[in-house]
Amino acid sequence: MDLQQKLLKCFEKHLSGHPDILVRAPGRVNLIGEHTDYNGGFVLPMAINRSVTFAVRFRKDKRVHLISGDYDHHAHFNLNEFSYVKPHWSEYIKGVANGLKKRNLELQGFDAVLLGDVPRGSGLSSSAALELAAARAFSEVSGFPWDPVEMAVVGQEAENDWVGVNCGIMDQMISSCGKAGHAYLLDCRSLKGTHVPLPDGFTVVILDTATRRGLVDSAYNERREQCEEAAAFFGVELLRDVSPERFFEKQDELSELTRKRARHVITEDQRTLAAAEAMKAGDAEGFGKLMTQSHESLRDDFEVSNDALNTMVEIALAQEGCLGARMTGAGFGGCAVALVKEETADGFVSNVAQEYEKKTDLEPSIYVTPATDGAKRILT
Repeated sequence: MDLQQKLLKCFEKHLSGHPDILVRAPGRVNLIGEHTDYNGGFVLPMAINRSVTFAVRFRKDKRVHLISGDYDHHAHFNLNEFSYVKPHWSEYIKGVANGLKKRNLELQGFDAVLLGDVPRGSGLSSSAALELAAARAFSEVSGFPWDPVEMAVVGQEAENDWVGVNCGIMDQMISSCGKAGHAYLLDCRSLKGTHVPLPDGFTVVILDTATRRGLVDSAYNERREQCEEAAAFFGVELLRDVSPERFFEKQDELSELTRKRARHVITEDQRTLAAAEAMKAGDAEGFGKLMTQSHESLRDDFEVSNDALNTMVEIALAQEGCLGARMTGAGFGGCAVALVKEETADGFVSNVAQEYEKKTDLEPSIYVTPATDGAKRILT
């Protein structure tokens, strides 16, 4: 039973009848451009075929009634008056409603059952998918026009200001702006993006190491401070504004640690731009090499990989048909991503799973995924 069938069955169980609409928003995987977002740089994510989906019935009042099919939990709030209560999945939806109301949008209530198949805690951004699915639901029932970039900002505000999680804009932007068959080159400062076609004959494979990211919060803040220190040395607000030439001319004046952190960010921006050009040219081999170089930089200069991720990448690169692989996300666990020839994908998945389990005693989850559309209404 696929997610949509399961959702309709869940709706019938809890609310009876058929929903008026379905809306979905996808998770994402970042192909290249890691730890560049908070430095004002470039990222190249794509929306994946795993999502959060809402089955929605319109209401004529201001009540929002939510049922999580994943947890079998109910949540209620009134759009006229609501506040943050406690950590709970429904707070992400309230945060979205708050952001929309701050923009003077007139919101209508609804009943909804929601289900997701984005693995939680794996770094594939289930929270952004939830936020953008909620924004799309409010747009459909309330009748205001869908602005993908503005809705992504609403999602980020919900996470930062309502829920209290410090995140960049990438996850919400790709969940909102994704396009089937394409990655999305995003300038994290201007929020301008370009859809870039994936190379023909190749597929993206997500490799979940079955390790979770225990050190991320402290390490993330530490890396940000190190990047800010390097930017201050060069007299700029963001490392994105330091050219490779200027960096290499002055790098010996930095401490070794700060030099390594800055080198990753500055060269990663260059790799990300080069990767987008390689994709436009259909140069899958060139794109794959840049992915692998990105992993080496994250491992050696930014030091956010771990043994499980390094092992997964090494195994992936040794397989027939794999052109490149890297850790993806904040690091210290979670997922890697690989670019693989379609004709070898089945063997790749089987071999990587066996080899990884043999070397680590961990059972990985592996997903072959096309690039999908961003948040949208699904006809029912």
